[in-house]
Amino acid sequence: MRRFILSLLGAAALAVAAIAILPSLISSDWVRSELGRQLSAATGSSIAFNGPVNLSAFPYLAVVAGDVTLSAEAEGITAEFAEVSGSVALSSLWSDRLHIKQIALDRPVIVLEEKAADEAASTADRGNETGSGDPLPPLVAFLERSAIESVSIASGTFILRSATNRDEVVSDIALTLSAPDIDDEFSLSASARMGERSYETSFTISTLRSLLERQPADVTLAVEADPAPAPGMSSLEASGQVTLNANGSYQIRGGEVEAGEQAFGLNALFVPGGRARFLVDLEADRLDLTPFMDVAPETSRTEPAADTAKQGNLQFLAGFDANMSINAAALVLGEISASDVSFSAALKDGELAAEIGHIGTDAGSLAANVATDVTADEPVFRGRLASKGLDIAKLSALAGESVPLSGALTIDAGFAFRGLDGEAIRKTVDLAGTIGLRDAAYTLPGIDDETMREVKAKKITARIESLAKPLRVAGRLQWRNKPVDVDLQIPAADTILAGNLSAAGIPLKLQVKMPDANLSLDGKAALAGTYAGKLGFSTADLSAFLASLGQNGAESIGPLAFNGHVDAGTTRVSFQEATISINGVEGAGSGSVEFATPLKITTALNFDELDLARLAGAQSPAPQAKAAKGAEPADAPLDLSSLRSIDATINLNAKKLGYGKVFAGPVATSLVVSDGVASLMLPESPFYGGHVVASLKADGTQPEPSIALQASISGASAAPLLTDMAGFRYLEGALKARFDVTGAGGTTGALANSLQGTADVAFSDGAIRGIDIADVYNNLVRLMSSGFKQDDGTATTFTELAASFAIEGGVARTEDIKLVGPLVRMSGNGAADLAQRTLNFRLEPRLVASLQGQGAEISTDGIGVPVVVEGSFAAPRIYPDLSDLLKNPDAALAKLKDFGLPIDKLPIGDLFNGDSAGAAVKDLLGGTLDKALKGKVFKQEEQQLSIEEIIGGDPAPKPDEAAVEIPPNEEAAKADAPTELPANGTEVPSEEADGPVEGFFKQLLR
Repeated sequence: MRRFILSLLGAAALAVAAIAILPSLISSDWVRSELGRQLSAATGSSIAFNGPVNLSAFPYLAVVAGDVTLSAEAEGITAEFAEVSGSVALSSLWSDRLHIKQIALDRPVIVLEEKAADEAASTADRGNETGSGDPLPPLVAFLERSAIESVSIASGTFILRSATNRDEVVSDIALTLSAPDIDDEFSLSASARMGERSYETSFTISTLRSLLERQPADVTLAVEADPAPAPGMSSLEASGQVTLNANGSYQIRGGEVEAGEQAFGLNALFVPGGRARFLVDLEADRLDLTPFMDVAPETSRTEPAADTAKQGNLQFLAGFDANMSINAAALVLGEISASDVSFSAALKDGELAAEIGHIGTDAGSLAANVATDVTADEPVFRGRLASKGLDIAKLSALAGESVPLSGALTIDAGFAFRGLDGEAIRKTVDLAGTIGLRDAAYTLPGIDDETMREVKAKKITARIESLAKPLRVAGRLQWRNKPVDVDLQIPAADTILAGNLSAAGIPLKLQVKMPDANLSLDGKAALAGTYAGKLGFSTADLSAFLASLGQNGAESIGPLAFNGHVDAGTTRVSFQEATISINGVEGAGSGSVEFATPLKITTALNFDELDLARLAGAQSPAPQAKAAKGAEPADAPLDLSSLRSIDATINLNAKKLGYGKVFAGPVATSLVVSDGVASLMLPESPFYGGHVVASLKADGTQPEPSIALQASISGASAAPLLTDMAGFRYLEGALKARFDVTGAGGTTGALANSLQGTADVAFSDGAIRGIDIADVYNNLVRLMSSGFKQDDGTATTFTELAASFAIEGGVARTEDIKLVGPLVRMSGNGAADLAQRTLNFRLEPRLVASLQGQGAEISTDGIGVPVVVEGSFAAPRIYPDLSDLLKNPDAALAKLKDFGLPIDKLPIGDLFNGDSAGAAVKDLLGGTLDKALKGKVFKQEEQQLSIEEIIGGDPAPKPDEAAVEIPPNEEAAKADAPTELPANGTEVPSEEADGPVEGFFKQLLR
């Protein structure tokens, strides 16, 4: 470029010299060739005049040449001029001072070929050998002997051509230079167009002589761009005093710069050369960056809006090196203000590096650095941001937000983004590093209790790998003086770049582990207290957890677990596709909860097994196979107070629904809770092979909860039902029953003790397990000799067994037990203690005349063998009572005669007196009694009763047994009661076929 400028100056000088001699020449061809030769030799370039050359001598020496070309291969420059014209004053012919009136270049096209790196270095070395590369000293030396009124370029074009990149074109170049005298003002004005942007610039120096004498000279510079290369930089104005130093550099002192309506104090140094270098120090009392951060610059009024579509770049900085420092007492960016700002930047070989050494805000201090390549079409910025602590509340206020978080925010993170406008930055920005909280406190929304709504963190740090990856925070918080382990993942890009976090919400994944509960979230939460997404919560004891929070009302709920999709606001929560477990009862469904008083719940839930006992907080009864005699049943708390705090309509679908171990199903019904009362209607549903219809009401309005149950059962299988209900395994058959029971109590035991109402039960085609009445009559001698052993494998079958009960104080009593079977009839009475879960019944069997059918009844007065059922539900004792048989032998003889036995052949009296046979019986009985007294016959764990117990009926009650009073038995019939003959058609035992009693006496005779 230096040689090109020298060529222009030399061409102008030679043109002036030619003007003086060419008119005397005759041949214009000779003029063109000679002029081209002389100019080429003087400039070291190849210059050719291809068009006409016109000369004139008056009033000025002038030349006008058309179609001029220039080629400087060493510099990689070629140029074409449509027309070159110049004129000098006539005084230049006899004076040593050249006075140029005009030099004009019309429509020049200048092409600069960009060389390879090694070739460019070689050219630079040659340039350094020949000069400094600064065009001003030669120009000043030339102007010392010259005066230039005007040098101009019109409609010029400059092309930078590269083998690897597309051509860079500067078009519409217009330039005017004026230096009338070395003591006058030097001025330069120019305009050009680069791509979509137009530039206008002007430059003045008060006097060139001051520069030559190394004295300060006033200098001004003005640059305008349309559209602006960066927001807020449409114009730049600078002024000051410039001094030419001995080393060829230019020093500016006491200057001023105005850019983007901002004013700076300027001190600068310009070092010319192959690559110019600037050193600039700017001082400002107030620096407002807001104009520089506009999303898009204003468009030119003469250009269509589409011309601004191309992104801005920093390529205008690529042609020089620079070092800059900016110090501002105050900095403003929108609503954010800072103080004591220290900024420095270095530009070298197209690499720009800037650093904010310090910036103080109301929220705290911040430091940052950034670097970019200004030669790129779309510059990429990389840097780092650091702060030892920013006040979160003040920082959010600066951003126009209000957040329920206080404390200090620490930052040590690298960042990168592409582009110069806000939209491009938001799309491309990335961040990596650490962000921490120190001495932080978060206020939970919607909680009035001050002790509960504050969560504290002494120090917690989050690491960001990339804005494309979640920001993860893991650490320990303090809530109500208890540790809370938190693992939080937040999509960093959404969190940092979102506009209004309080409204849009923050996507998050959260795991919270407390000593007594766990919480998980996977959704989007807003600072206002709303949440939408998956939620999981579990606690081993909800009542204890709420108590630790100072809450109550869920004393009956222990383990609780919830998993589902939740849409929560400040006044309402709805859930879908949820699974719920309360006290081990698991269900699934959807619903909503409104935070009113009382709490309003509407749900539709499905259950595999809905146990109302477990749901209410009671433990499911589990009967033991061998309960210790007199053992107290478990007594669990029963609390329905939580019903007072809710209004609920819960639609239920359950494969099994019941209480404890008793279930019906499948069932479709509704549980309604209103005014502290829960109502459940059970429509006709499958129930143990039959059906059941029931209604249940649970009242929690009083200090002691109460229940009311009405149920009707038909066709149910008794054995599994009674086993599940009470652990009673000794009745079989098809059950038909009706219950109407009420009760109240604070525990399951108190509730059972308060039960009252009625019950009617009937069994058909079943059996009483544990005793065979026919076998008892057939083996009386064996019973008297070895005792009775209860055998669950034996049974007394029946076709009908019925009873009605009156329930009072938890005891169900009956006087009308009726049993009809193929061998016996039985009546009886007794009681069942529902609270203590014990039985005490006495059954009176009556024989039938035929073992094969429903024969006539035969009175057994005098030899009756009542059956006693007593003990716990789970392990009752069932045994025959032989006391009446042995206390009245005369009546026994009469009854034997009624059976048709040959009693005159039997020494019955001797059996029970002192004869040998009688002694034998007495010995037999005595031996048995002796064994019983010594404890060698009766074994309770084997349900075996000694002869003492068989004769005496009920054994003496143990101190820990809860005896139930039953009505006394009627006295035995007199020994001389009239005999009754068998009814017609009744089979009478014969001698060939021994009956049970005849067999007994034959054993005695033997």
